[in-house]
Amino acid sequence: MEVFEQIYRENSAPVYSFLYKLCGDKSEAEELTQETFFRALKSFDKFRGDSTVFTWLIAIAKRTYYAYLKNKKRGLDQIDITEIVDTYCEGGESMEDKVMRDLVTQRVRELTRKLPEKYRDVVMLRIYADMTFAEIGQTIGITENSAKVIYYRAKNMLKEKLK
Repeated sequence: MEVFEQIYRENSAPVYSFLYKLCGDKSEAEELTQETFFRALKSFDKFRGDSTVFTWLIAIAKRTYYAYLKNKKRGLDQIDITEIVDTYCEGGESMEDKVMRDLVTQRVRELTRKLPEKYRDVVMLRIYADMTFAEIGQTIGITENSAKVIYYRAKNMLKEKLK
């Protein structure tokens, strides 16, 4: 149990941060973090060490979040996609910039929702968990190069659709 307590102390803040970026609500992120660690504790004996503990926890957090969305009948509209929009919009303060940013945000939400699951997962793990491509690959069961290719293709899909 001491080992798991140490894992919790070292990883609870980054897992919470990942979940907060996904849901945008502090209390929901806290609840999801606790659920993530509860699920991790229940399956701790199954952790084989094929990835880092953090990568394993982020995979559990992602599944926990998706289950939460499904149970709450919420969709990707609830995900904070500011970082994706920042890729396509300048951060100007004029009214025109703000309107453009809102339009792009809405469109990116629509497009992200329509991405194939694997593409959507890679984009979210790269942006929200700030994971390396190697960690993303371990999390969703693909190679590091596949994660890079999928991320590149997803960004291109979004860019193409935004034109």
